[in-house]
Amino acid sequence: QVQLVESGGGSVQTGGSLRLSCAASGAASGYTVRRGCMGWFRQAPGKEREGVATIDSVGTTNYADSVKGRFTISKDNADNILYLQMNSLKPEDTGMYYCAARFSNLCVAFAGMGVWGKGTLVTISS
Repeated sequence: QVQLVESGGGSVQTGGSLRLSCAASGAASGYTVRRGCMGWFRQAPGKEREGVATIDSVGTTNYADSVKGRFTISKDNADNILYLQMNSLKPEDTGMYYCAARFSNLCVAFAGMGVWGKGTLVTISS
């Protein structure tokens, strides 16, 4: 059993930075963060949900081409928290950001996520 709660969203200017957090809680939270695959997804207004970044049990990361070099996914195994550091933000980064997890030690692209948070809104303005 695991619950995911995102935080850290807000409104920032183009070129700015923001760090999102996803706190995992519940009986399976430790396993999920330490041994599972976790990721960040986003959904822009009028568009489909897309994968942003994932990190597996040994720290291997994967990023969407649109955010490579600007975003960094990481996790705190001790406190069961997933992070997304977002730099050089652009208007097209605007959207609802969700954290998600799958109960596997490896990620498979952005597929197979079984647990989702409710999201945190990120708005980038000029």
